[in-house]
Amino acid sequence: MMRRSRHGKSRRKGQSLVEFTAVAITLCVILLSAIEVARLVLVYTAVANSVRAGARYAVVHGSSRTGSGVDGPSGPGNNPSQVLTVVRDFAGTGLMDTARLAVTVEYPGASNSPGQTVNVTAVYVYDPLTRLIPFSVHLGSTTQGVIEY
Repeated sequence: MMRRSRHGKSRRKGQSLVEFTAVAITLCVILLSAIEVARLVLVYTAVANSVRAGARYAVVHGSSRTGSGVDGPSGPGNNPSQVLTVVRDFAGTGLMDTARLAVTVEYPGASNSPGQTVNVTAVYVYDPLTRLIPFSVHLGSTTQGVIEY
């Protein structure tokens, strides 16, 4: 019959503590990584949707639009304030700082008349929640539309 010493029991208790620590740290890293990737996808989706909304606004607010302000035409100069406002408002739905969102609106034909195109681009420098590994990713999207009105 084998005898167990007190030293053997205490070693086993210490071993399980070390194993638990290793597994707990690994699990925390995996969970934080999953949260970070989910947030990255949310921010990218918000940027892409805001660019689409801005292009749609520019498409339906061409030179034949009557009225003024938000009801009037946007453009034809680059970066019209109405389109920039629409893009920033839609981007605010994501977990991001809209002040760091770089938006450009271009009318390649130098006109906002029906049949001309409009390009809306937005780029956001992604900032991770966890600062353990500092990195930055530029998330961007571009949409082109044909002005209808």
